[in-house]
Amino acid sequence: MHIQIAASDRGRRRRSKIQRCVVEMRSPGREVEEEEEEAASKGTWKHAAFHIATTIATPAAYAPLPFALASLAWPLGVTSLVLATLATWYSSILIASLWKWNGEKHLTYRNLAHSIFGSWGYWFIAFFQQVASLGNNIAIQIAAGSSLKAVYKHYHEAGTLTLQHFIVFFGVFELVLSQLPDIHSLRWVNALCTFSTIGFAATTIGVTIYNGKKSDRKSVSYSLQGSSASKFFKAINALGVIAFSFGDAMLPEIQNTVREPAKKNMYKGISAAYSVIILSYWQLAFFGYWAFGSAVQPYILASLSKPEWTVIMANLFAAIQISGCFQIYCRPTYAYFEERVVSSNKSTDHFSIRSHLVRLCFTSIYMVLVTLIAAAMPFFGDFVSICGAIGFTPLDFVFPALAYLKAGNMPKNTNIRLMMRLLNLFIAIYFSVVAVLGCIGAVRFIVEDVNTYKFFHDM
Repeated sequence: MHIQIAASDRGRRRRSKIQRCVVEMRSPGREVEEEEEEAASKGTWKHAAFHIATTIATPAAYAPLPFALASLAWPLGVTSLVLATLATWYSSILIASLWKWNGEKHLTYRNLAHSIFGSWGYWFIAFFQQVASLGNNIAIQIAAGSSLKAVYKHYHEAGTLTLQHFIVFFGVFELVLSQLPDIHSLRWVNALCTFSTIGFAATTIGVTIYNGKKSDRKSVSYSLQGSSASKFFKAINALGVIAFSFGDAMLPEIQNTVREPAKKNMYKGISAAYSVIILSYWQLAFFGYWAFGSAVQPYILASLSKPEWTVIMANLFAAIQISGCFQIYCRPTYAYFEERVVSSNKSTDHFSIRSHLVRLCFTSIYMVLVTLIAAAMPFFGDFVSICGAIGFTPLDFVFPALAYLKAGNMPKNTNIRLMMRLLNLFIAIYFSVVAVLGCIGAVRFIVEDVNTYKFFHDM
C-alpha cells in the first residue's frame, strides 16, 4: 500500500512538472510580466500623492498663474481659477473610478481609452499625450534653465554663461534620471519634489507679499492693457495657461503603481495632492497679482528682487521640483517607444544590456530634441499656453467627462445620474471651446515673439 501511494505521489509530481513545462513553453515570459506587474503595484496612496503633486503642482505650472490673472482681471481670473481647480479634481476622480471598469486592468491612459472608445480612442490619447508631454517638458526646461541662471547670476554677476548653457546642463541631468526604469522607481525623487513644491510655494508667496508691501501701492495698476484685440488674445491665452497649470496626463500610469484597493488609494492620493495644489496655487496666484498687478512677469520669479537670498532659495526649490516633473511627463514617450521595440523584437530581454543601450540611445535623442527647442525658443509663457490648450485640455477635461459617460458607470439614482450627465457634457463642451481659443491665442504670441527675438535668445 505504501509503495502504491509513493508511486502515485511520484506520478502526480511528474505530471505537475510536465504541465508546468508545457505552460512555460506556451507562454514564455508570462511569469516575468506578472512579476513585473506585481512589483510595479506596491505604491501607497502617499506615493500616488507624491506622483500627482509632482506632475501638477510644479513651479512651471503655477508660477505663470499671476500673469494669467493679470490677463483676465480679478473677477474673471478668480472664477476661471476656481472652476479649473474643481473641474480637474472631479475629472481626476472620474479617471480613477474607471480603474478595471470592464474587469480588466488598464496599465496606461492609451489602453484605458482603447477599452472604452476602441482604436480611435487609443490614437486620440496617444497623440495628445505626446503633445502634452513634449510641450510640458519644453516649457519646464525653460523654467529650470531660468531658475539655474538666476542662481548663477547672484554669485557671478559678470558671468558669461547664458540661459542656453543652463538648459543644456539640466538636459544632461534629466538624461541620467531617464535611465531609471519606471515611474515607481522615481517615488523618492518625487517625494523630494513634493517637499520642494511646498518649499517653493511658501518661499515665493512670502517673498511676493514682502515685495508687494515694500512697493508703492499707488503705482500698481490692475487694469487690462492694450487694444481690445490685444485684451481678447491675452484673455484666451490666459485660459490656456490655467489649463496647463492643472495638466496631468498620467493618472492611469500612476494608478498602475498603487497597491490594492487601487481606487480607494487613488482617491486618497488625488485628494491629498489637490490639498497641496489649492494651498499653493490659489495663494501664489492671488498674492502675485496683488503685488505686481498688470506688470507681473509670465514667470513670477522674474518679478521678485528682494531679499535676494530668499529669491535664490525659491529658484533652487523650483529647479529641484521641475527635475521630477520632467521625468513623469517623458514616461509616456518612453513607454510608447518600448512597446514598439518589444512588439518588433520579442526576444529582447527587458533587463539585458542591449535593452539598456537601446533605451540610452532613444532617451538621448529625446533629450537632444527637447533641449534644442527649449534653447532655440525660450518663450516660456507661450509654450505654457499652447501646451495647455492642445495637450492638457483634451486629456484632463474633455476626455474624462466623455469616457465616464461612454463607460456607463453612472449612479443608479435618476436625479444624480441626470446631474452628472449634464455636468460632464458641460465640462466637455466648455473646455473644448477653451482649447480652441487658447490655441489661437498661444500661436499668435509665439509668432510675435519669433518676430521680436532671435533664435537662441538669452532671455
